[in-house]
Amino acid sequence: MPTLLVTGAAGFIGSNFVRMLIGRCEPVKLVAFDKLTYAGNLANLKDLLESAGKDRLVFVKGDICDADAVSRVFDEHKVTQVIHFAAESHVDRSILGSGPFIQTNVVGTQVLLDVAKAKGVERFLQVGTDEVYGTLPEDKPEEKFTEQTPLAPNSPYSASKAAADCLVRSYFHTFHLPVLITRCSNNYGPYHFPEKLIPLFVTNLMEGKKVPLYGDGLNVRDWLYVEDHCEALWAVLNKGTPGEVYNIGGNNEITNRKITEVILTEMGADWDKSVQYVKDRPGHDRRYAIDAAKIKRELGWEPKRRFEEAIKTTIQWYRDHEHWWRAIKSGEYLKYYETQYAGR
Repeated sequence: MPTLLVTGAAGFIGSNFVRMLIGRCEPVKLVAFDKLTYAGNLANLKDLLESAGKDRLVFVKGDICDADAVSRVFDEHKVTQVIHFAAESHVDRSILGSGPFIQTNVVGTQVLLDVAKAKGVERFLQVGTDEVYGTLPEDKPEEKFTEQTPLAPNSPYSASKAAADCLVRSYFHTFHLPVLITRCSNNYGPYHFPEKLIPLFVTNLMEGKKVPLYGDGLNVRDWLYVEDHCEALWAVLNKGTPGEVYNIGGNNEITNRKITEVILTEMGADWDKSVQYVKDRPGHDRRYAIDAAKIKRELGWEPKRRFEEAIKTTIQWYRDHEHWWRAIKSGEYLKYYETQYAGR
């Protein structure tokens, strides 16, 4: 049975990926590796760690930038595959300070690659983002990001992820490390850290607070339900061709304004009383859209969940797990929120 190292396993997408594999009883041992920074929450995995058994799932607290710690976890658990989620991932935070993004996303990826190469792993999957492609024109809806779209990152966050992707690619061509790269559109769903748009808006409304809408609200994103994303990643890890890039999209292009309207309607809130327009963030990309034809053609994956239904499921999850997000929306996160939206 293969042993899969899941970096960033206590984060949003990583924890959903672990949950999917445990829930489906996939024949793989999972080593959940996470530094447990502000966005890494062990509560995301607590029930699984208590029920799955150590032959199925173990947790190791560690930093991907620490080569000794990474090498030790490879040796102790006989890691054969890697899926690399661990990353600083919030654009706004990267604008406030880019240092942690370079350290984690670039240096951390380099450390993982070096250890994976030394240990002879069978597969190394780099989980990336469509933000590395830059932005698309609003007046050409037919244009979408393909795997051949040149990298043109516009924020420190996306620049750090583009650098990581380039490192991963180089280890395939130089060292023949069996790597794969995915680039996904915006995710949403359970366990999403409440600084991102959808969980922020939902939890703010539950607290009786206004929702901060950037600019004119007409920025467009392609929204992908996290469970669809996890299924795509599993397909790429098992069936993808080493050295290849696979775009993963939800086929749900929606403006931030429209998402706001949907959330307000679902939660019975009034626009005029609940929305606070705030100054747009610097360099805010206008439109993202993914062409996911390659992964459908080669691996048979396509998204199953439509936004209209999955957003209701997501909102209900936050209603049912109020204890989870209230524990998060304090401390360091509260300081960040006050800095990011103060006086706007």
